[in-house]
Amino acid sequence: MNDVVIRPLRFTADVGAMRGFLETLGLAPRILGRHGSWVDLVAGDGMVALHDAESSSTGGKHGDTRLSFETHGIDRLKERLVAAGHEDATTWDEAYGRVLSVTAPGGLVIWIDERSEDLYGYKLHQTPPDPRLTVSPHLSGAVEDWKPFLEFLGVRQPVTFDQAGDFAVRLELRTTEPLADVTDRLQAAGYTAELVQGTIEITDPDGQPVRVHA
Repeated sequence: MNDVVIRPLRFTADVGAMRGFLETLGLAPRILGRHGSWVDLVAGDGMVALHDAESSSTGGKHGDTRLSFETHGIDRLKERLVAAGHEDATTWDEAYGRVLSVTAPGGLVIWIDERSEDLYGYKLHQTPPDPRLTVSPHLSGAVEDWKPFLEFLGVRQPVTFDQAGDFAVRLELRTTEPLADVTDRLQAAGYTAELVQGTIEITDPDGQPVRVHA
């Protein structure tokens, strides 16, 4: 079974502001792109990536959140996908490394980056993340096939689903830290955060809703 990490990708007009917000939550930057247009941050379990919306080559708009993934050994994963009937699974080389694409349930094409020791000129940070924190995105408008598809890929992180509306990704996290402490830290840093029935509801710097669960 491949160890595939689900990595919500946020397109933003202010990478620095979103990075500061996620660091306040407890994520730590791992890889910084050239000119500050890209950064991925790690939690105790899971990742979040930030991409400058203005320089997006895929039409990413400010505030959009998409699904992306990372894993070791995309060739082996491609073989498993093709054997399971995903014949469009394709690998190729990008400027930052190798990528696998495949059509997921509902016709959405996803990209899975291959984890590599070669940083291709990117800058590596090694600040440890908060081990209590897990990235657990929420998928709206997700068809029932999404859960078994993610299990087939080897995604270990918790993902929640609902069938309402069009497909959309919302950034959500889980923590074993007391939620009152997280709320106080966010409010002290100037973020709009409220503890409501066991969940922190936050408005992030992009104006998007983010939730943190116990």
